[in-house]
Amino acid sequence: MDPSLTFNKVHQNPIMFKGKFVIWGGEVIETVNQKDGTTLIEIFHRPLVWGDEPDVTLPSEGRFLIIADKYLDPYLFRKGKKITVAGEILGEKIKPVGEMNYRYPLISSKQIHLWPDSHYYPYPADYFYPPWHYDPWWHYYPWRGYPYR
Repeated sequence: MDPSLTFNKVHQNPIMFKGKFVIWGGEVIETVNQKDGTTLIEIFHRPLVWGDEPDVTLPSEGRFLIIADKYLDPYLFRKGKKITVAGEILGEKIKPVGEMNYRYPLISSKQIHLWPDSHYYPYPADYFYPPWHYDPWWHYYPWRGYPYR
C-alpha cells in the first residue's frame, strides 16, 4: 500500500498503476450484480478522514469502480451509502456518464467496509440546549459548599 497514490494521480492513468494497492472511499452510486456472480459498484469518490471514513463534506475528485468476486446485496449497497474499499488496481474501464464516456479506475476489492447510516435529530440544536441554558462563566463561580482552607 503506497500512501502517495492519490485518487487524482491514479485517475489520470490507471493502467500505469496496475497491481498497486489502495484504500479509497466514497458514496455508492450504483450496484450491479453480474451474470458471472461478481458485483460491480460505482463509487463517487470522497477523501478519507480519521478511521478511513469518507467525508461527504469534502470535494470529490471523480468516480471509480469496485469489482467484488461475490454477490453483494444491492439493497445494502444502495445509492448514497458510505463505503471504504481496500483493493488492487486492475486498470480502467470506460463507461458512459450521461452522453460522454468516462474513464473509471477499476479496483478489485480485498476488503469492503460499509459505514452505518448517520442519525440526525429532526430538531434544531437549541431545542435541547437553548441559548440561555449554557453559561460560559459557570466554572468561575465558587462552589459555596466547599470550605477553602
